[in-house]
Amino acid sequence: MDIPIWFWIGFGAFLIGMLALDLGVFHRKAKVIAPKEALIWSGIWFSISMVFAAIVYTWHGSQAGTEFLTGYMIEWSLSIDNVFVFVLIFSFFKVPAKYQYRVLFWGVLSALIMRGVLIAAGAALLTNFHWIIFIFGGFLIFSGVRIAIHDESKADPTKNPMVRIFKRFVPTSTEYDGQKFFTRHNGKLLATPLLTVLIAVEATDLAFAIDSIPAIFAITDEPFIVFTANALAILGLRSLYFALAGVIHKFVYLKYGLALVLVFVGAKMVASDVYHMPAQLSLGIVVSILVTAALASLFKSNQVEGAESSTPDEQTEFNEKTSSKGIALETENN
Repeated sequence: MDIPIWFWIGFGAFLIGMLALDLGVFHRKAKVIAPKEALIWSGIWFSISMVFAAIVYTWHGSQAGTEFLTGYMIEWSLSIDNVFVFVLIFSFFKVPAKYQYRVLFWGVLSALIMRGVLIAAGAALLTNFHWIIFIFGGFLIFSGVRIAIHDESKADPTKNPMVRIFKRFVPTSTEYDGQKFFTRHNGKLLATPLLTVLIAVEATDLAFAIDSIPAIFAITDEPFIVFTANALAILGLRSLYFALAGVIHKFVYLKYGLALVLVFVGAKMVASDVYHMPAQLSLGIVVSILVTAALASLFKSNQVEGAESSTPDEQTEFNEKTSSKGIALETENN
């Protein structure tokens, strides 16, 4: 797949332009992002991604277009798992809602740079050392099993190595100072807790990048598709967080779906020398797994909510029956 340099430049200019508009125009001041606004922006980013998929499909063929869609779906689904961890981090550090978007903005910007470096390194390794594909595949299978059995709700962000190193060497204040990452106290420059939160978010994204990037390389070895799928999914992550933060607990089977996706792409990578799976089939399997996990989660959530809502009524009915029997017995005795 021969990608002209101007295509890279154009995509880079688009990213810079959207980020500049985001911080400089749409979210210039700190504010609480309402779910409705977040859903609108999530829809905008998804639409942009689908338009880009159509461009890739038109200019580079159905194979490239399908590979982009598959990679995007994998990255997008892992981003949903990211949302759950971000909820835990913001809750743990008691970050005011109106400052959370700023953390996610700079987190996404750093994530784009970090993932660009990792993708370049991964592409170089796969080009020069074909056997590395088996290591990537084995790692993805391991990651899938780890996600399935790991309880993220018990995670302590302060125990993350990056956060511990940061807090050890960087003087930090105990109070937030608006949306500032640095403040002055008695003439001394200090980091604010908001910067600690940003470090925790970056550490989380690095861990997810180590999972997601090899997963997309299992679909395609074209760096342009890997990077663009990553970038567009990440750019929509901020809006996705505010849209799903309040309902993410309903997706109880999501992590098992993500685990199965990682195991699938890992196995696909390991078996790539024996069987090359068509891109369309890979996309169908990934989408089927994610849709099944989402529907099963919603069904389970509705069952639980239905049981909880019916319990008070059943208890009231039981009390009424008991009361009636008591009155009847008392009447007979009299």
